[in-house]
Amino acid sequence: MLFGRSRKADQGWRPKLVLASASPRRLALLQQIGIEPDELIPADIDETPKRSELPRTLAARLAREKARAAAKIVEARPELAGTSIVIAADTVVSVGRRILPKCELMDEASECLRLLSGRAHRVHTGLTLITPRGSERSRLVETRVRFKRLSSDEMEAYLASGEWRGKAGGYAIQGLAGAFVVKLIGSYTNVVGLPLHEAMSLLVGEGYPAHLGWLDRI
Repeated sequence: MLFGRSRKADQGWRPKLVLASASPRRLALLQQIGIEPDELIPADIDETPKRSELPRTLAARLAREKARAAAKIVEARPELAGTSIVIAADTVVSVGRRILPKCELMDEASECLRLLSGRAHRVHTGLTLITPRGSERSRLVETRVRFKRLSSDEMEAYLASGEWRGKAGGYAIQGLAGAFVVKLIGSYTNVVGLPLHEAMSLLVGEGYPAHLGWLDRI
């Protein structure tokens, strides 16, 4: 077996891959490791946390619900039904048990920066994969991140950049906010939005020829 390819892949068949996300960051991360999804099917679900729901529980639940919602769409499309792997992810940033929002308003982002300044926080990403047979596989990844103590000027400049918009916890580690990180324990790509080691493991475990794209780079 070459580069983890299954017998079906060697015969020219492979399952199609559906990424249940509209996130350009998650798509770019998959492309970084040579994986190009066949379809992008964003899942429209209610992401409101349940009462007293823990951050890690929320991340796992939303990933599962996104994958199931996308799988329903896949089953309604003849060119995808029965031949597609669906993978979904959801990232939650928390300080203690407090879940930080995916910021759309500057006031939200400002409050997040104040909470994160000089403190450690956790980033949880839930992953769910649904096989062509309808079986589910899940992973939950946690990374600890510590920010430097932010000055008023740094907060104001970051807010003015607009980079926080739509980001869990109000920041993007792969962007300007990388300058705030003092310490990181765990997966960096998890903080970006898709833990690549775990995503690759799930895909390879289900027979997806995730390494085939690497051959084109030789």
